[in-house]
Amino acid sequence: MWGQGSFSRASVTESVSFSGIVQMDEDIHYNKVEDVVGSHVEDAVTFWAQNINRNKDIMKIGSSLCEVCPHANSVFGNLDPKKIYGGLFSEDKCWYRCKVLKIISDEKCLVRYVDYGNTEILNRSDIVEIPLELQFSSVAKKYRLWGLQIPSGQEVTQFDQGRTFLGSLIFEKEIKMRIKATYQDGTVIAQAEYGSVEIGEEVAKKGFTSDPSQLALRNLKNPIPLWGHRSNQSTFSRPKGRLNGRLTLDLKNENDAGNPVKFPKESLAVGDFNLGSNVSLAKIKQDQKLIEENEKLKTEKEALLESYKALELKVEQISQELQQEKAATLDLTKHLESTLKTRVGTRMKNLAAKVEKLKEIRRVNISVRFGNDLSDAIQVLDEGCITTLASLNELEKIWAEYSLAQEKIQSCYNVNEGNVLIAKRNEVQQKLYMAVEVFILEVDELPLNKRLKTLKDLSTSLEAVYGQAKEGTNSEEILKKFYEWKCDKRQEFTNVRSETEASLQHLVAWFQSTLKVFDLSLEESLISEETLGNIDEILEKTESCVCKELEISLIEQGDADKEIILNTYSQVLQKIRSEERLIATVQSKYRNSAEFKKQIIECLNKSPSVDHLLSIKKTLKGLKARLRWKLVEKNNLEESDDHDGSEIEKIKQEITQLRNSVFQEIYHEREEYEKLNSLAQKWFPELPLLYPEIGLLKYMNSGGLLTMSLERDILDAEPMKELSSKRPLVCSEVNGQTILLKGYSVDVDTEARVIQRAATYHRAWREVKEDSGLLPLIFLFLCKSDPMAYLMVPYYPRANLSAIQASMPLTSEEALKVMKGVAQGLHTLHKADIIHGSLHQNNVFALNREQGIVGDFDFTKSVSQRTSVNMMVGGLNLISPELKMGKPPSPSSDLYAYGCLLLWLSVQNQEFETNEDGIPKVDQFHLDDNVKSLLCSLIYFRSSMTAEQVLNAECFLLPKGKSIPNPEKEIEYTQYKKDDELKMENLDKYKEKTRNGEASIDL
Repeated sequence: MWGQGSFSRASVTESVSFSGIVQMDEDIHYNKVEDVVGSHVEDAVTFWAQNINRNKDIMKIGSSLCEVCPHANSVFGNLDPKKIYGGLFSEDKCWYRCKVLKIISDEKCLVRYVDYGNTEILNRSDIVEIPLELQFSSVAKKYRLWGLQIPSGQEVTQFDQGRTFLGSLIFEKEIKMRIKATYQDGTVIAQAEYGSVEIGEEVAKKGFTSDPSQLALRNLKNPIPLWGHRSNQSTFSRPKGRLNGRLTLDLKNENDAGNPVKFPKESLAVGDFNLGSNVSLAKIKQDQKLIEENEKLKTEKEALLESYKALELKVEQISQELQQEKAATLDLTKHLESTLKTRVGTRMKNLAAKVEKLKEIRRVNISVRFGNDLSDAIQVLDEGCITTLASLNELEKIWAEYSLAQEKIQSCYNVNEGNVLIAKRNEVQQKLYMAVEVFILEVDELPLNKRLKTLKDLSTSLEAVYGQAKEGTNSEEILKKFYEWKCDKRQEFTNVRSETEASLQHLVAWFQSTLKVFDLSLEESLISEETLGNIDEILEKTESCVCKELEISLIEQGDADKEIILNTYSQVLQKIRSEERLIATVQSKYRNSAEFKKQIIECLNKSPSVDHLLSIKKTLKGLKARLRWKLVEKNNLEESDDHDGSEIEKIKQEITQLRNSVFQEIYHEREEYEKLNSLAQKWFPELPLLYPEIGLLKYMNSGGLLTMSLERDILDAEPMKELSSKRPLVCSEVNGQTILLKGYSVDVDTEARVIQRAATYHRAWREVKEDSGLLPLIFLFLCKSDPMAYLMVPYYPRANLSAIQASMPLTSEEALKVMKGVAQGLHTLHKADIIHGSLHQNNVFALNREQGIVGDFDFTKSVSQRTSVNMMVGGLNLISPELKMGKPPSPSSDLYAYGCLLLWLSVQNQEFETNEDGIPKVDQFHLDDNVKSLLCSLIYFRSSMTAEQVLNAECFLLPKGKSIPNPEKEIEYTQYKKDDELKMENLDKYKEKTRNGEASIDL
């Protein structure tokens, strides 16, 4: 067991537990040389070693311990620190002799292996009694290097390095020890040599000792020990260590090994030492250090006591908790005893409830869980699937060729070239006609509508169950994986269901056999143990099977199952959508083909006739001539001195009838133009080229607004001087409707721009007509004698916002209704990429005080020209800040003007405050929160606003209930209507008297 101990710091305190007061042996051993082997190192100057001559003793001791200790009794009771025991070393599990240095606890002790010098903490069970013949002195001795000492306050790192260094020099090596002195505790002070190496010198050179100058003393020819001066070596006598006779140190007692010996501090004062003694100052400092370490150990002891108390308190708490657990366990035991009495009944009730629930689940369709609905859907898709028709592919190919031929005709402006292109087109038309017939016949045999309804119902039912599908899933592997999963799940469920049914049948059979056991009328003797013995197993099996089927039926599907079903559903839905798109394509192409066949069958290889249009134009020409003649005749009669009133009245009636007939024919002409326009756009683009005299191209370019049969002189028009500040305006009546005729002065370039801008506006209106929120355009015509263009629009007298607010302002509810219509008008324009640029109070109309419409604008001006006009309302400038900064007009500038108009209507002519940029301050007014929010968005944050968003604003949502009528407002509005009708009547009289040359009245 050479070197069995570790170099532990714990052994240091024991190795230095001396006070420097020593009792030396006689000089007979001085400079005696021993050959030893190092077995354990405690610090840089202290180690244990075995005499090399006792190697055989060590072998005998080990052999004896191996025979005795395994059968010896473990120690118990108080342990004797002077006695030698047998200890089981933890590293090699062999037995060695040891002494007890300290009892750490009831179970653990600190021991020293006396034949080697190392220490270890052992359990009591690993310490045994040994025979008396093994109770002899230790083989190992404790040695200390002569003249060297560990410095006070040495750091742990340096301490460990010094111990390691000394171990490298002496551990398990044969060294010579020149003995200098021996302490009373048996520690031998010696000079160690290993070959030619003086070990003490090497340790001192490395700086692991306190005073390197001591190395010089050691190297003197006549060495001087540290404990005093020798007169000469021959007369050297070993001094007896003492402390003024007051303190005697006995270091032989190792009961407190590992702890420093405690001394009173006052007894270690330097002044108390006898200066004549051989005690060194370094020894005193070392003893002081031991005292400090002792104080530190006392502090650790107190901390351990506190920890002990805390553990004791915790043990008490745990004991209380155990008592509570014990009480709870007793209560549970009582409860179990009471429930055991009804255990059979409760168990049967629970089983019956689960079986009832299982019956209900089996009645419910669980097709979703196993994807039966998806497999059914796949079957429906496969069985009646509509595939791409062969005739459709051929038809689309010929149709593309036909469309190209039509485009060439449409872009042709030469009649001769047009005729060649028409001939080629007709050839393709013949082929297309035949392909159309084949396609129509094939489609007629297909149940498209029925199939479409099936697909629609199928997708609706699946979406109701599975919700939204995943995008981009299109793979046959998905369906294959689904079928494999479905088969596995079905097999698993079938097995579970079979086990459930078998266990229930077994239980029923047990009940039937049990009836015989308890039937007293039966003479047959039955052994009850054989009949009833297996009921617990039967119930356990039945409950297990029922619960398992319930779990499979009710438990939510896992992520993997959900993923498979969702992918399959998405795949099925894509197939449905794909087939629906195909059917929609087929139906659309079928409708186009049917329309083509209908039109072409009448005009195959020839163009449609325009004779009916020419006939209408001829009739119109005659009617207009007669009308002009009657107008001249009326004027002549009116200018004659002896005119007959009845004859003039008769002529007026004829003029009215002729004028109505003219307009009827003009409307018929428009209808015919619309038919030809449709044919030209769809089937016969050559019509404008072949019949330029009918002006079809101009009609098409104007969006159906332009007419060449209407002239200014055939209208019974009266000038509107109060509205004619900018352009000629006349008022007339057409078919019972009051119209306004706006005149624009145009040249050749302006004429085309006016037609183009008016046509764009008209097309935007025609998309939704009455729901457009725009003022409709009735006709646009050009004057033949003057460079004038006339635009016919409805006339709404005193219906603009300016007139209404001046006479009878709108209520807040009416204003919101009107402005919602205006927002609709702006949305219609902006959707058609039209910027109004001229939105103001005179150009917004409130029909019947509830329907708001946006008036048209000056079609001779560009949008930049329209927005350059300074427009004001109630002190507010309707021009947006970005327009003032020179930026181009935009939908945002229209919305700014709209917001100012809404604010003007909402505050009822109150004064406005504006900021330095002229923008009104909305917060100064008490408005509805929704209205104020919309106004702030329109005036301050328009960059992200659109007319559609304005239209859907919260303030424009109509309340669910009817608003309470205001009787005063109703009376006021009725009176206003009467006054308005009276003014209109006076206006009619004024017109009549003006024609007759009579005095005018003031309106």
